[in-house]
Amino acid sequence: MPTVAAKTFRSARTGNFNESVIREMSRLAVAHGAVNLAQGFPDFAAPVNLKQAAVDAINADHNQYPITWGTKPFRDAIARKYARTYGIEVDPQTEITVCCGATEGMIASLLAICDPGDEVVVFEPFYENYHPDTLLCGATRKLVTLHAPDWMFDPAELRAAFSARTKAIIINTPNNPTGKVFTREELTFIAELCQEFDALAITDEIYEHITFDGEQHIPIMTLPGMRDRTVLINSMSKTFSVTGWRVGWVLASPDLTNTIRKVHDFLTVGAATPLQMAGVMALEQHDAYFQGLSAEYSGRREAAISMLEGAGFRCFNPHGAYYVMTDISAFGAKNDVAFAKYLVENIGVAAVPGSSFYSRPELGANQLRFCFCKKYETLQAAGEKLAKLGRG
Repeated sequence: MPTVAAKTFRSARTGNFNESVIREMSRLAVAHGAVNLAQGFPDFAAPVNLKQAAVDAINADHNQYPITWGTKPFRDAIARKYARTYGIEVDPQTEITVCCGATEGMIASLLAICDPGDEVVVFEPFYENYHPDTLLCGATRKLVTLHAPDWMFDPAELRAAFSARTKAIIINTPNNPTGKVFTREELTFIAELCQEFDALAITDEIYEHITFDGEQHIPIMTLPGMRDRTVLINSMSKTFSVTGWRVGWVLASPDLTNTIRKVHDFLTVGAATPLQMAGVMALEQHDAYFQGLSAEYSGRREAAISMLEGAGFRCFNPHGAYYVMTDISAFGAKNDVAFAKYLVENIGVAAVPGSSFYSRPELGANQLRFCFCKKYETLQAAGEKLAKLGRG
């Protein structure tokens, strides 16, 4: 019998990315009983009235398939929220798609928009999902550096990243992992490039209500010429401390929405019906709830920075989201991955290696990311453990 070469039962598109480093660090935290400051989920309770709304929705038998792009009451609530908060008028019938979290919103949007060979501009350091997302849709990333300590980009470098092949730019503001909040001036420059090169802006705005130091979140969709050139992605996860609910949405013009909905339908069919119904109540919270998030997390930010600086880390002060990027040079570690494993295994604190947010690992070899969406008691416990570094 002739020898038949063994098949490779793995697609080529999956060969260039690994499992999530963030989720891996969470698993290591569990295995070693460490304080988890790696994955960005709160360890405090979600709002009581939101949990009750979910229970009420289940008991009212909102338990079957919704319309694939979202229940009408929830889409209506999303539309009202954006009109009230930003003056953005969206048609819930033709411009809103409810997804299984912002994560699905991003991949559904990229799959709907990009063809193999298209280019997508991505700021670096970047949230780790953006790398496999672009690979899965066959696009090529064009990376533009956000320079520490203020995480500014070079306008000339950004302009050079755009070309006739540019299909979109991904903007995450407030930013994970850096905490950068893009300014109106920066967003205006990006908007002008999008119009000049006939490209879309795909925005991840999941931390919209968590900003500090007087910074203000500005959706690029509100800028001149960007209403129909923006795909806005968001979720309930961070604003309402329900990261496990997986209920997000995409706002886009009718033609883009029509395409995104088709991809979404065959990816997941739809997000959980009772949780969408609970989301109606959540999005109609008094504005004081949303405005209070910044104050609530500001105290946790200060506690986290104090704890980390006391242990010898150099902190890059975040102006939004709930993460602190740190420089670990003072510890003389081999690299970020080795130091992160040492921390979780020997000190009892989990963080994320900085290299997971870069295309080239060496760029993040002296950085770790910590999250501070935790109880003050949790941050204190982490601080007590990290204090051992100074005695080592």
